Amino acid sequence: MQKKALLILFLCSVVLFTFTACSTSGATSNAPGTVHMSDTAFTQSTVTIKKGESITLIADTFTTQIIANGTWKKATAQPAKEAGAPAVNNVQIASNSSASIGPFTTAGTFHLYCTVHVGMELTVVVQ
Repeated sequence: MQKKALLILFLCSVVLFTFTACSTSGATSNAPGTVHMSDTAFTQSTVTIKKGESITLIADTFTTQIIANGTWKKATAQPAKEAGAPAVNNVQIASNSSASIGPFTTAGTFHLYCTVHVGMELTVVVQ
């Protein structure tokens, strides 16, 4: 009887561990100003934040992203310095990690892009 109870306890522990290990924290992933990145794209093309806030970019894969101010025009990188935007110069985000960019202290629309992946762009709208 004890062996059966221990087996059931063990199996319940394995199931609980599996669910816990596979879940993500809602506080980080759903926070305002949070943008996830796949191998070659932002999961959303625009993020809206309030003046004074920062954004958090989260790499959901092991692919390295290098983020800078600017955009892509066809297949040509267009680095840019935008008045009021924080300087973002080759911020590397790799291996399921994250980086904070900001704060954005001026209202407006600003552009970030991945220098490695053609077409990977993010528009930051600051209200």
